[in-house]
Formats: sequence, C-alpha cells, structure tokens
Amino acid sequence: MESVKTNYKYSSIFIAIFILLLSPTLSLANAKTHEHEFVVEATPVKRLCKTHNTITVNGQFPGPTLEINNGDTLVVKVINKARYNVTIHWHGVRQMRTGWADGPEFVTQCPIRPGGSYTYRFTVNGQEGTLWWHAHSSWLRATVYGALIIRPREGEYYPFPNPTRDTPILLGEWWDTNPIDVVRQALRTGAAPNISDAYTINGQPGDFYKCSTKGTTIIPIQSGETNLIRVINAALNQPLFFTIANHKLTVVGADASYLKPFTTNILMLGPGQTTDVLITANQPPSRYYIAARAYQSAQNAPFDNTTTTAILQYHNSIKTKSIMPPLPAYNDTNVVTKFSRSFFSQRKVEVPTEIDENLFFTIGLGLNNCPKNFRKRRCQGPINGTRFTASMNNVSFTLPNNISILQAHYDRIPGVFTTDFPANPPVKFDYTGNVSRSLWQPTPGTKAYKLKFGSRVQIVLQDTSIITPENHPIHLHGYDFYIVAEGFGNFNPNKDTSKFNLVDPPMRNTVAVPVNGWAVIRFVADNPGAWIMHCHLDVHIGWGLATVLLVEDGVGELQSIEPPPLDLPLC
Repeated sequence: MESVKTNYKYSSIFIAIFILLLSPTLSLANAKTHEHEFVVEATPVKRLCKTHNTITVNGQFPGPTLEINNGDTLVVKVINKARYNVTIHWHGVRQMRTGWADGPEFVTQCPIRPGGSYTYRFTVNGQEGTLWWHAHSSWLRATVYGALIIRPREGEYYPFPNPTRDTPILLGEWWDTNPIDVVRQALRTGAAPNISDAYTINGQPGDFYKCSTKGTTIIPIQSGETNLIRVINAALNQPLFFTIANHKLTVVGADASYLKPFTTNILMLGPGQTTDVLITANQPPSRYYIAARAYQSAQNAPFDNTTTTAILQYHNSIKTKSIMPPLPAYNDTNVVTKFSRSFFSQRKVEVPTEIDENLFFTIGLGLNNCPKNFRKRRCQGPINGTRFTASMNNVSFTLPNNISILQAHYDRIPGVFTTDFPANPPVKFDYTGNVSRSLWQPTPGTKAYKLKFGSRVQIVLQDTSIITPENHPIHLHGYDFYIVAEGFGNFNPNKDTSKFNLVDPPMRNTVAVPVNGWAVIRFVADNPGAWIMHCHLDVHIGWGLATVLLVEDGVGELQSIEPPPLDLPLC
C-alpha cells in the first residue's frame, strides 16, 4: 500500500511538472492572428453644427476598437484613399524586432502615399491592458485613432475581480476646420497653431457645446456592477483632467501595465497616456456626468478651456438632469503631482541598478530668428521676427524626407542621419530659472543616439523654462520604461538619486515630465531598431522636440531586427 502511495505521489509531481512545461506551448497554441483592413478616407462628420470632410478609418470616428489577447498577432492592411500621406502607429506596442511596423513617418517607414497600401504585421507579447493606435503623419492623429484592448491570455485572468463589462473612453480634441490646414498655417507663419474648438469623449463633444446634446456619448451601467473603464487621452496637444460625478475611480493599470490599485476622484492623462480604472455602480440610479477638461501648465499660453462630457446612465434611471462633478482648476499642478506619485507597480520589479548609459536630456521650447529671405508674415512668433521651435539638448529634430531612418540604418546608407546626439546638454545652465536669450535658439539636425544591445539605460528628462515651462508627455517608441523618480526644479544627482524607487516603480511608455521639473526613467535596450523619443504634444514634435535612439543588433537572429517586408512603402 505504501508503495502505491509513493508511486501516486511521484506520478502527481511528474504530471504537475509536465503541465508547467507544456503551459507555454498551450498558450502559444491558443494565440490567434487577427486580420483587419483599415481604409483611410474622407468621411462627412458633423460636429458643432457643421459638417466637415474628416479623415477617418473605415468611415468611423473614432476608428475601430481592436481587441486581442496577450500573445496574439495583428495583421492590419492600411489602404490610403485620402489625399494626404498617412502612417499608423501602434502606440505602446513594443514591436520586438518588428520596427518596420511601428509607424512614425520617415523614422521607421516612408509614408503610405494616396492610393497606396501597407500591411502592418506584429505580435503583442507580455503586455496586457489598454493601448491605442493613431496616425503618425502631420496632424492626421486629430481624427485617425482608436483603442487597442489587450486581454490576458486564454485561461488567465485579470489581477483584480473580473469586471461585469469594460468600456473604452477616448478623449479627443476637435477643430471646427481641417486640422491639417491649422498646422500648415502655423508652420507657414512660425506662430503657435490655433487652439481646438472642443474636446470629445468617444468622438462626441457633449452637452456643453452647440448642436451636441443629441450625440452625447452614453455609458450604460447596472446597479451593483463593477465595470472597467479604459481611458485614453487621444487629444492632439492637451493634457486632460478626467472624472465621473459621485463615483470613486480605482486605478488598476496604465499604458498596458498593471498597478498597485489606488482610489482617486481625478485622473490626469497627458496625450498618449492610458489609464484603466474600476468603477462600482453604488449610487442611486440616475445620470452622472463623465467630464474632461484641460490641465494647462504653460503660463500665458492660450488653450481650449471648454469641458467635454458623456453620461454614465444607470439602468432604469429616470430622465433627470445629469449630476456634474467638480473639476480641478486648469493649472492645478498639486492635483497632478499627487496623482502621479500614487503610481506603483503591482509587485517588486527588476529595475536596472547598474547603469551603462547615463543620459541627461533637456526638453522645451525655443525661438528661431527669422531667416533673411523670410517675409515678416512668416515670422509671427511671440517676439517680433521669430518663429517657434523646440528641442532636446539644444537639437531641434528634423525628419528626413526621402528615406526612413530605419531603412538608412538597416541598409547602411550614409548622409541620412548622424549618431552624435549629445548625451548631456551642450551648455549647463539654470534650466528652470531665468534662461539667457542666447540659449533660446537650438541647432536643427537629424541626430540619433546609439545604444548597444542589452545596455542598461537611465535618462533624466529635464524641463526648461525657455519661453515657458510646461508639462511634456514624453513617449518612447519600442519600449516600456520604469519611472524611478520625478521632482521639481533642476535635477541634482547628489541629492535626488536618494529619492529613486528601485523596488516597485510604475512601468509606462509615456511619462508626463512635471512642469518646471524632471523625471528619471530606466530600461534595458533589448529591442534593436530606430526608436523615436518625442513629446506627444503634436505641435511640439513638429517643432523638433524629439530624438531617435538607435539600438544596435545583438548576437544572432533573435537579437536582430527582422528584414524589411516586401510591401514597405517607398518614398
């Protein structure tokens, strides 16, 4: 009998080990390939009483929501029937070795010309939560965007109680004109572009705008439910506060990474950021406003001060007036700071502790003096005879226009870019103080910073007060990173390093660098390719607030970028 028990025990252990060994294979077997077709074309869209020929995907505004599981593959054929060049970026997808599918024009691909097409192929591995996709060409992102929902692998679960339902909420920005004309006018004049006329929730401005009440977005809920709300800031140029009247928001994830849950009344999302929250329907059945409006950190800069709303509507609620939530003051940086400092990874994480590349990037605006051959009407910056610009480490990034940086890198074509982007500011100064006018004009260039495969990287992102300090959402393509610290004033390694959280910092793909302050990020350069790092305020990327991190191939096929696809667009 004892022998039977012993044999049974060892058989059970063997079966358990066999299942553990087999489980990755099983999850790979369950992985699916999702094929979609995106037709980019002009579609009549009526907002604020007027109909515009708006660039959309498949005639939808916002565009289609893509839903996959961790481990699945996406194959998306993009057909360009619009009159503009277009590319699609899969914001936050790591694109391991598939940089050709990342999307930023002239960085990883030439744009898809009118009448052309390109198929994006990539696998999403090790990411769960909410990401999104958007155009990465001029200002088409104003209307060409949609949600990308990544659920756990089949047979796996959320690290929180399964919600009754989940709802993507896309915050957008609407111009009552063609947004491409808005940016083109700004580039012609050198002035700041006109501000938007409305914000939107799932494409609708809401009750506080003209001709908008009938289309207001309704989010249904049943008493007792706990629902997952996936909030995405798809606005072009504006960080936004977000809240729901009379309901607590339990934050459980951001940028497709899980977080240690915390409860708040207010979210702040910079453009590009996503936040997953649980809400419980524990209020009297009624209609409660969901609301968003600007967080404006740049002093004296004009901004859209309107408020967009949707309605959280309880089942069987009577049609009463909706309850409006309080919102912070437009410039309430204290609320933003409290919110951002509540973010922690769910458990202890592996943060690089030994650093190979210790980089320091200043970020901010600037002014170019008017070129001698320009007329006055082309130099309408805030000071007579100037044009707006922006930079990192005093380099104003310039895109090539006849080949992509990744193609030039892969095929070793010289003369397209250089690899001398400075690891530190060329001149040290009081970054958040009164900056000398001699430092206001950056140098234009297509400069990249080269990283060896596997190098452990730390980047200090330092805001500057040139023209005005501002909260800058800095997005790094191809990578997630840990935000190990943030603070105000000038970063001081002698005293600020002691504040680093190397135990459970949050993982993000877009960091909101505090106004008049700094943030420190860390990651391992384990994904070869050309990855743009830029401000996600689109007006700033157009002015040059960007650089490219060029990660070299490692050893062997699995540490090297894949060959370019045959249908990669030509310039």
